[in-house]
Amino acid sequence: MNIAVIGTGYVGLVTGVCFADLGNRVICVDRDKQKIEKLKKGISPIYEPGLEELLRQNQNKKRLFFTTSLKQAVRESKVIFISVGTPSKPDGGADLRYVENASRQIAKAMNGYKLIVEKSTVPVETNKWVKYTLHINNHRKVKFDIASNPEFLREGTAISDFMNPDRIVIGVQTKKARDILVKLYRSLGAPIIVTDLNSAELIKHASNSFLAAKISFINAISNICEKVGADITKVAEAMGLDKRIGRDFLDAGVGFGGSCFPKDVAAFINISQKLGIDFKLLKAVREINQSQRALLFKKIKDTLRSLNKKTIAILGLSFKPNTDNVRNAPAIDIIKLLQKKGVRIKAFDPQAIKKASLVMSGIKFCKNVYETAKDADALVIITDWNEFKELNLYRIKKLLKKPVIIDGRNIYEPKEMKKLGFKYVSVGRR
Repeated sequence: MNIAVIGTGYVGLVTGVCFADLGNRVICVDRDKQKIEKLKKGISPIYEPGLEELLRQNQNKKRLFFTTSLKQAVRESKVIFISVGTPSKPDGGADLRYVENASRQIAKAMNGYKLIVEKSTVPVETNKWVKYTLHINNHRKVKFDIASNPEFLREGTAISDFMNPDRIVIGVQTKKARDILVKLYRSLGAPIIVTDLNSAELIKHASNSFLAAKISFINAISNICEKVGADITKVAEAMGLDKRIGRDFLDAGVGFGGSCFPKDVAAFINISQKLGIDFKLLKAVREINQSQRALLFKKIKDTLRSLNKKTIAILGLSFKPNTDNVRNAPAIDIIKLLQKKGVRIKAFDPQAIKKASLVMSGIKFCKNVYETAKDADALVIITDWNEFKELNLYRIKKLLKKPVIIDGRNIYEPKEMKKLGFKYVSVGRR
């Protein structure tokens, strides 16, 4: 099948590469000329395990192409996925200017029947607006259908998530649109939920908001655990064994970040308000998540007593492991709070230093963990990269001024850390 993907951000690029790997001819479009030139050379602008290798393989097989010409991509394709950004506006609502612009350009370029598919995360009922924009700009009166096909990709495991999905959601209005998308996805062997456009759009926000709620819930429980001397890891383990609850997203820590959960929660709150519904639960989810960052800062302050002129080693800058994304990363807020108190910051992240340096200043970025720990008054873990779980802790202890580790992700066992002679502070545990 001939496919165009408009936008080569995280979702668009992974979607385009994976569709090509399934045997389709895919043209990815972006206005950013520098990004397109890099992609043509097989260089991915984002870090995602396995993505660059898959990109190059499909370029070599002549199934994957990149261009700045939306007109060319639309005319050579039957199915067009809109995967442009929908950033948050000051009120939390989604900024849909890029969706509107893409829809307008697609309509003007259409030269035959096209199926235009929303892949971007958008508020419910955006489909009506997209259809209207396509209609008024469709001067050739070309036949088209629209569909909604929300993505459920997790940064760090996006390729696996695309190729092995729990479910595929398709919102359509016509049998023709349904048949095209079912045929496109059939080879993945996953359950396909076919529904109306509004339901499909709502499923994405409902799913992400529910997962965010699980994270905030377990973080709230972790605060109770600290007050009574309970162990949040055991509480979460027992809860997760209940099939009605499940273990995923029950890890206490400094809360969620990234470009999806914070934005989608804010957008869902905004959508609800416009519909006259006060979604108090989601407001609490957002408040709890933000407070976890302040709580880790307080742990650091209480542990060291005085922060002025202290040197703190930060491990982890990305919002989660296996990505270089620092958008809404807890590390950014925590570092800024520490800097205001006169703390000198040394930091390391396996992938995110380049992007972190664009949004943070006054930090000494280090080449590895051990350089980061040297002569620091404390080591603070904010992202649970696997390599942080395998550190030579004897060496870390010798490098630090004082054997203090404050763990925002609970990657070590308190009893073991005590045996090693560390003052170890974690989340929701003694």
